[in-house]
Amino acid sequence: MLRIQALTTDRRFLTDLSLEQLSAEDILWYWVDFSEPSEQESDLLRTYFHFHPLSIEDCLYFIQRPKLDHFANYHFFVLHALNRETLDVVEVDLFVAEKYIVSYHKAPLQEIDEVWNQLPEKGELIQNTLHVASTVIDKLVDFYFPIVDQMEDRLVDLGEHGEAKSLRRRLDRVFEIRNDLLKVRHSIFPMRDLVYRMLNSTHLQGLEEYRFYLADIHDHLLKLTEMIERNREITSDLRDSYMSINTNRTNTIMTTLTVIATIFMPLTFIAGVYGMNFKVMPELEWPDGYYLVLGLMASIALLMMAWFKKKGWFNEDE
Repeated sequence: MLRIQALTTDRRFLTDLSLEQLSAEDILWYWVDFSEPSEQESDLLRTYFHFHPLSIEDCLYFIQRPKLDHFANYHFFVLHALNRETLDVVEVDLFVAEKYIVSYHKAPLQEIDEVWNQLPEKGELIQNTLHVASTVIDKLVDFYFPIVDQMEDRLVDLGEHGEAKSLRRRLDRVFEIRNDLLKVRHSIFPMRDLVYRMLNSTHLQGLEEYRFYLADIHDHLLKLTEMIERNREITSDLRDSYMSINTNRTNTIMTTLTVIATIFMPLTFIAGVYGMNFKVMPELEWPDGYYLVLGLMASIALLMMAWFKKKGWFNEDE
């Protein structure tokens, strides 16, 4: 889908324009948004706008790391949005020049839609295309917060109700959250570096009046970075704690099995001795031999259990 809106010299916003109308003399600047573009619409990047082949390639073929490239007639931004359900990256490409801003994304985005719909209402405040670009970046960053907050809620839930879940399930949940944090981290950290580069760029004309906006966006990204690192530390602590619990539980089980095996060793020996098929075994002729041997075996088992208990083998605190 291709949609266009423009700001005129008398500060009026025009919507639902066609490409042919963009050549009007009263157009101050315009925004063209490619949302889920078809192959024919994507080809306009080359045939109508005449963008550099490298920037077009970055749009069409694979996910790029957030970055900023400067070309002769425009600036090219690669930004990242995140799918709230899957945390998959949705690339947003911006071509920013003095006369236009062109956005390109292969999936519909609520962030872009909100900026698009709010732009006519803020016509008096929007000065140029760079201001629009900073507004888009700000909106993308704002939408990171609910995702990171949701991960924190999952960690809190795991801590409060972890006792009700099996240890294996708790470990699985911890690794799921760590994996999600890693996904988000791969987008937020480069976005932070991108905004920092914008703050220190000498190529972006007219940036000075928006530096406070970009600094605010950078502060938000720093806060997100701290939240992610803090949550990763929490998951590391939970992982180590659960693995320690699992190791202690395994040691307890092994201790119990060792005690049982040790108790049965002399009993197995006695049973093996009297299970041999020798003709001359005096004890086999005793009238009460069977009961005497059983009593001996029971006494040995009880004595060994008492000795193990005295040594603290059954005391988990030792």
